[in-house]
Amino acid sequence: MARRLNAAVAQLGPIHLADGRAAVVGRLMALLHEAHGRGARFVVFPELALTTFFPRWWMTDQAEIDRFFEREMPNVETRPLFDLAKELGVGFYLGYAELTQEKGEPRHYNTAILVERDGRIIGRYRKIHLPGHAEHLPEAPFQHLEKRYFDVGNEGFNVWRAWDAVVGMCICNDRRWPETWRVMGLQGVEIVALGYNTPIQNIHHREPEHLRMFHHMLSLQAGAYQNAAWVLAAAKCGAEDGFAMIGGSAIVAPTGEVAAQALSEEDEVIAVDLDLDLGDYLRRTVFNFDKHRRTEHYRLITERTGAKTEV
Repeated sequence: MARRLNAAVAQLGPIHLADGRAAVVGRLMALLHEAHGRGARFVVFPELALTTFFPRWWMTDQAEIDRFFEREMPNVETRPLFDLAKELGVGFYLGYAELTQEKGEPRHYNTAILVERDGRIIGRYRKIHLPGHAEHLPEAPFQHLEKRYFDVGNEGFNVWRAWDAVVGMCICNDRRWPETWRVMGLQGVEIVALGYNTPIQNIHHREPEHLRMFHHMLSLQAGAYQNAAWVLAAAKCGAEDGFAMIGGSAIVAPTGEVAAQALSEEDEVIAVDLDLDLGDYLRRTVFNFDKHRRTEHYRLITERTGAKTEV
């Protein structure tokens, strides 16, 4: 019998500095209701889904920075979302800023969690490929300070058994790095859940806006195809306090084909009935890792970080 999962991506339109957690959670709950009404059993929400994309702002007061972070999950403001998921029997992926303590020191992570249909957290991922910069760039149109406000994730690229599938997670810039996909692919991943907040403008180099979306979709489709996995990618998009981000939320099949894509820059649900066995023929043939990979020739991938020409 074929394994199938009705899954949804819940895109969010802008969240502004003035928007409170309760209002945002209300929007997430409305999207969860809509996804459930379309038969979904698993919903992917965006990166940093509870706040505006605060790394665009230069801040020096740690208390001001920390107000964007969650000290526990669920908490009083997010508990209604977890309760609704349990009531409806729908699991979800949620991205948020996590503030925790490790060895007596505060740690700040760009985090995503997997929540089962009974409201339990069953998996956590902390973003590894942090983009942007740590220093203040006063001449830039806005800042991209993930390297200042977040610690590098310390739990690797894991996978979990859920929804009768093998599920992995990554966040935003991770999608641009083939190592992200391959580590999960080597664990037999079948669904990769991904939230993102991607500015329309590259502050370091002038790029046409269409190129931003092209590279986004190229990363999703290549990662899906080369690892024979479904990809569920959820954007937070539109203009937050005048700063625009791309949309393009999408569900991509293991064949690399786009099965569904959002059309707006607002709150929007897209859903697909996933055939979880669709990628099996790729795993047996073109991407039969055990048969075709040659790890003895891949040492530079882990031994060297930067590119270096030796000829």
